Amino acid sequence: MTEQMGTTRAGEALSGAGRDVVTLRLPAAGAYLSVLRTATASLASRLDFTIDEIEDLRIAVDEACAMLLTQAVPGADLECSFELTGDAIAVSVAVLTLDGQEPSRDTFAWTVLTALAGEVDSSVDTENRVTLSLRKRRGEFPGETPSDS
Repeated sequence: MTEQMGTTRAGEALSGAGRDVVTLRLPAAGAYLSVLRTATASLASRLDFTIDEIEDLRIAVDEACAMLLTQAVPGADLECSFELTGDAIAVSVAVLTLDGQEPSRDTFAWTVLTALAGEVDSSVDTENRVTLSLRKRRGEFPGETPSDS
């Protein structure tokens, strides 16, 4: 990884002005999810997350990707961005989809995702790109809100 000031390209880190951002772009296929799991663990360890917190985040990223891959346009790329700040990591996973449907929030998968990651949200842009956004804070326990700690 190359650290630089300025904008990022796939696979590069951006450091400067207190920001630490890594963006990965890879084929939207399950065979490549191990790359994201490894990157997730490595970046979370930079923030001194515990082993359990790292594993929870790895599973959450994997689950978010699995939710999106079922809707992905064939041949599309999955884009995953990680932003590291002090005691938290924000992960954004996006893919171009066939129908632009956000994942249902009343499913078991969404409940698991929320329990593992803490803050979870989804959005759709005008091109039917669905994005799942996760934010996990170091030392935050499942079900705990930032004001509880």
